[in-house]
Amino acid sequence: MYTAATWLTKLPQSVVARVNQWPPRRQEFAQDLTLGVVLAVISVLSLLPYRSQQHPLWLAYVLVLAETLPLAWRRPYPLVVMTIIGAARISYDQVGLVFAPFPLGPAIAFYTVMDRSRPAWRWITVAIAVAGVSVALASPGHNEPYDAITQAFIFLTAGVAGTLTRARRATLAAAESRAVRAETELDVQTARAAARERATIARELHDVVAHHVSLMAVQAEATASLLPGQPEKAQRSADIISDTARAALTELRRLLGVLRSPSERLETAPSASLAELDGVLDQVRGSGLAVDFQVVGSPVRLAPGVDLTAFRIVQEALTNTIRHAHTGRAAVTVSYEPGYVTVSVADSGPGRDGPARDQVARDRVAREQVALPGSGLGLAGIAERVASCRGQLSLGPMSAGGFSVTARLPVR
Repeated sequence: MYTAATWLTKLPQSVVARVNQWPPRRQEFAQDLTLGVVLAVISVLSLLPYRSQQHPLWLAYVLVLAETLPLAWRRPYPLVVMTIIGAARISYDQVGLVFAPFPLGPAIAFYTVMDRSRPAWRWITVAIAVAGVSVALASPGHNEPYDAITQAFIFLTAGVAGTLTRARRATLAAAESRAVRAETELDVQTARAAARERATIARELHDVVAHHVSLMAVQAEATASLLPGQPEKAQRSADIISDTARAALTELRRLLGVLRSPSERLETAPSASLAELDGVLDQVRGSGLAVDFQVVGSPVRLAPGVDLTAFRIVQEALTNTIRHAHTGRAAVTVSYEPGYVTVSVADSGPGRDGPARDQVARDRVAREQVALPGSGLGLAGIAERVASCRGQLSLGPMSAGGFSVTARLPVR
């Protein structure tokens, strides 16, 4: 049964829960108001045994209330509250009222000033408090030594407590600020790392897709032009398309593996390197573009990122040659020198020497070049890769005709 006693036991919890839902400033005001009212009641009750000696009694009650009730506004207006409470305390002593209550109200107000005010106002308040205590101690009835010791101890304790509270709050605020800055910096670094990863994956996807799809497109055009007159050559082009498609799927599966969640089993393969250039060159030669390959100097072990970058530069440059340079020959050179490796891809230009690809297929690719426009990221991707390795890039048309891409990369 829900009785009155049960309601009374549940009332404090409901009141506390409701107060906890208030805004912080309202909660502080409620706490300070409660403190002021409690001290006021205690001070008034402490005067009751001496009411016959208080003349006038009403003035004693008014001054006692003025020493306590303003504490409700001590946090937003510490200096004003300290002034009101201090004036009431000095007035109580000056008018000759007996038995002054314990100065808890002035001590709390002094503590709040030391906790909440600026340095200049704190020092001014200390000076005023010393002067006020001196005036109060000079009043009749305060000539005992313990009065001065008690007052000094109370206000010194309140001042030290206020200073320590302010220092602790400043330390917590600084720690919170550092935590926020650290979290923000972590978010920024995470976003930058994610952007770099996206750019890396985008370059890899572009290089893989552009190279293999370009080869498949060229072979598809050649196959169409060879049928039905040259079925053997058409079959060879079809086989190249099939092999290239499988290679493209393998590369894409390797790249997409890193995008899966950690709980899934990743299907990965070693990163591409210059050691695998023969496979790329064979694919390109199968498309009808003759490629001369030369290694200058003694090969050295390259950093994985540099090795991959050099491989992708050659791959992308040959892809651009297949797409855009109407030529039958290209040259790839890998030069090793102390501390550096240089990769160069150059085509001979239209109409130069060397066996050309099937003329009909080449003409159709040239006429339908809009179907293979490229993303515009090829040369930009090469430049990004070279910059990421702190290398040097030079590209452009050659004086003898054709186009050249040369990248000089540090081996480490």
